[in-house]
Amino acid sequence: MTLEERRDAEPDVYQPAEDSQLLAEAACERLAGSETVLEVGTGSGYVAARIADGTDARVVASDLNPHAVRQARTEGVETVRADLVSPFRDGTFDAVAFNPPYLPTDPENEWDDWMEHALSGGEDGRAVIDPFLERVGRVLAPDGVVYLLVSSLTGVDGVVEEAGDHGFSAVAVADESFPFETLTVLELLR
Repeated sequence: MTLEERRDAEPDVYQPAEDSQLLAEAACERLAGSETVLEVGTGSGYVAARIADGTDARVVASDLNPHAVRQARTEGVETVRADLVSPFRDGTFDAVAFNPPYLPTDPENEWDDWMEHALSGGEDGRAVIDPFLERVGRVLAPDGVVYLLVSSLTGVDGVVEEAGDHGFSAVAVADESFPFETLTVLELLR
């Protein structure tokens, strides 16, 4: 099934694109394989499934969108409906991967549907990223790592600074340039 056909089949769920592929590849390359991994905002389940298939990690996924939870489960991904990391116990995960909604969006142009929630990062592109950075440390094991996809449209330096405010050091481990943006996967360590 082509990407366009997937979008038509499930218009309420973010389907894999270049950003999903970049995050999945970076996580698979850097994980040792026996970790317990959480993918936040799984959408179609593509990244979680790639990590599960490409490593020996146990992968759990979450999404706020009930349509995404259903689609990810049909792809064989253990998925729960959750807002970011809220239902998970402290210190549970060795790694967390997240391709957040990052597109800066004028509030006047938002539609308030599931696809908008998957794409819109608010006026500065960080409406979901900043709360995630504030909360993710709680669910990480002591030597845990976060793989966070960020767009140049959001401002990578600002995200790195925010991560630092929450006790993380950040290193870019993958990036890919496109005509209107550069996508970067940040590896965040405490």
